[in-house]
Amino acid sequence: MHRLFVLFLVLAFANSCKPDKKEATIQPEVTAIQSQPEIKESVPFVWEGANIYFLLTDRFNNGNPENDINFERTNETGVLRGFMGGDLEGITQKIEAGYFSDLGINAIWFTPVVEQIHGDTDESTGNTYGYHGYWTKDWTALDPNFGTRKALEKLVKTAHKNGIRILMDVVLNHTGPVTAEDHVWPEEWVRTEPTCEFTTYTNTTTCTLVDNLPDIRTESNEAVELPDSLLAKWKAEGRISTELDELNLFFERTGYPRAPRFYIIKWLTDYVNDLGIDGFRVDTVKHVNENAWSELYKEASAAFESWKKKHPDLVLDDNPFYMVGEVYNYNISHGRTFDFGDKKVDYYANGFKSLINFELKQDADMDYESIFKKYSTILNTKLKGQSVLNYLTSHDDGSPYDKERKKPIRSANVLLLTPGASQVYYGDESARDLTIEDAVGDATLRSFMNWEDQDSLPGTKSILSHWQKLGKFRKNHPAIGAGKHKRLTKKPYVFSRTYIDDDFKDKVVVGLDLPIGKKSLWVKGFFGDGTKLHDAYSDTIGEVKNGKFIFESEYDIALLEVAQ
Repeated sequence: MHRLFVLFLVLAFANSCKPDKKEATIQPEVTAIQSQPEIKESVPFVWEGANIYFLLTDRFNNGNPENDINFERTNETGVLRGFMGGDLEGITQKIEAGYFSDLGINAIWFTPVVEQIHGDTDESTGNTYGYHGYWTKDWTALDPNFGTRKALEKLVKTAHKNGIRILMDVVLNHTGPVTAEDHVWPEEWVRTEPTCEFTTYTNTTTCTLVDNLPDIRTESNEAVELPDSLLAKWKAEGRISTELDELNLFFERTGYPRAPRFYIIKWLTDYVNDLGIDGFRVDTVKHVNENAWSELYKEASAAFESWKKKHPDLVLDDNPFYMVGEVYNYNISHGRTFDFGDKKVDYYANGFKSLINFELKQDADMDYESIFKKYSTILNTKLKGQSVLNYLTSHDDGSPYDKERKKPIRSANVLLLTPGASQVYYGDESARDLTIEDAVGDATLRSFMNWEDQDSLPGTKSILSHWQKLGKFRKNHPAIGAGKHKRLTKKPYVFSRTYIDDDFKDKVVVGLDLPIGKKSLWVKGFFGDGTKLHDAYSDTIGEVKNGKFIFESEYDIALLEVAQ
C-alpha cells in the first residue's frame, strides 16, 4: 500500500472533546515551514472526478501554419466564423510544454477533427466554414486544417506519456450542411425535413436539428449503399479497397445490418482501435434514438480492449472506455432520466458513464455549502455509480456564468471544487474574452486562445495561478471530485472530502473565504492530533494540535493534504 495512504489509516486522536474558546485562544501557533513537496506516488485516475480541458481545435494553438488553408476555403466570413489556424500539432506542443499538467488537467476533449464540408454556408450570422468540427463530410479522414493522422497519433501518445487521457468529440446525428461544394447524402442515409420542434420524443429525434443540417436516419435498420461521392473520393485518394475490405470484416464480425448508423459507428470506433482513444464526448445525444448509443459504446469498448491487447506496454490503467454525453439542457437534478414530455429516457443505461450538467451555472452564485452538499448528495444517491461533467462556460451556451469575466476566482472555486467531473473551457483559466465586438451568436464564445494575456497582464497571471493550484490539487486528490462531502465548520467555512476504493483512501480538507494572515481550521474528527498537514495553496506545512490546524498565509483559501 502506498506510504501516503498508510498515513491516512493510522491517524489517531488524542482528544475526544472540542476545546473551548479560551483554549483555542491560547493555542500556540504552529511554526510553518516552506517546502516544495511533489506527489511521487501514483494517484489512481477516476473519471468521476476528472479535470477535463475542453478546447476548439481551430482556436487553441497554431502548431503548423502550413496547413491553415485547404480546399480553397478563402471566402470572407462573419466575425469568428472562419478557420483561424489551430491544429492538433498546437495541442501537442502545449502538452509537451507542460501547460496542461500545470493546470492539473488529466483529460483533454477537443472538437471533432474529421474532414469537414469544403464550402461555406450563407447564414444570417455571416458566411461560416466548419472550423468547429461539427459539419462532417467524411468520418474516415481527418481534415487537413486540423492535421494529419500522424499528428493525431502523436498527440494521443504524448498525452498518455504525461498521464492525460484523450476524449474525441463524435457526431452520429448529422452530416454537414449542403453547399455549392458539398452535396446532400443519399435520401436513404439522411432526412432533410422536418425541422425539430423539441416538444416530443419523436419531433426531437426524427428531424433535422436546424434547417440545412441533414439528419442521419439513425433509427433505420434498412441496409444502404455507400454514397457514390464517398466512393469516388476514396478511389481518388487510393484507399477504396482498404475501406471496403474493412467494412466487410466489420459487418461480418458484428452481424449488424448495413444501416447508416452502423457504418458511422465503425468509422468512429476505428480511431479507438487504431490509436487508443480513451473516450468519446458524444454530440447531440437526445436527437438520436438511445439504442444507437448502446451500440456505439459496445463497439467502442470492444475497440478499446482490442487496442489494449495489441499495446500492453502503453496501457495506462484498467479503466474501461468512457462516454460522456451532451443531452442539451440535462440537469443533475433530473437524476438518471431526461424528460421529453411524452417519454423519459435513461441515457446512463445506454452507454453513458456521465452526462454534461447544464445546471451548475445556475447554481454558481449560491453559497458554497449549498452547491457542494447538493451535488454530493445527488451523486451518492440518485446517480450513485454514475457521474456528471460540470461546466460554467462552453462553446454553444449563449448564457454562460460570468460572461464578462468579473468573477474568475469564484468560477474556479465553484467549478474545480464541486463534486463531479469538471470541464475547463479553454480560456476559463485566463479570463478569455467572451464578448467579442461584432461576433454574432455563439461565435463570441470562440475567440482564439489569449496566450498574450498570460504573458503580459499581471491580473491574468494571478488568475491563471489560482486555477493551476486548484487544478493540481484536484488532480492529485480524487476525493475532490469523486469523494463524499462534509462540512466541518460554518465560519470559517471548512469542509472535508473522502474517497475510498478498495485499499485506496484519499482524504482532504478545504477552507474558503478564510481570513488573511493567521488561520485556525477545525479538523478534529477528520485529521488526528500530531498529523502533519500541507497547505497546497500556500505551500505551508504544520501539525494538527488540539483538533486544529493553525498557520499563516496571505491567501483566503486552504487546500490541506497529509504531508509526505
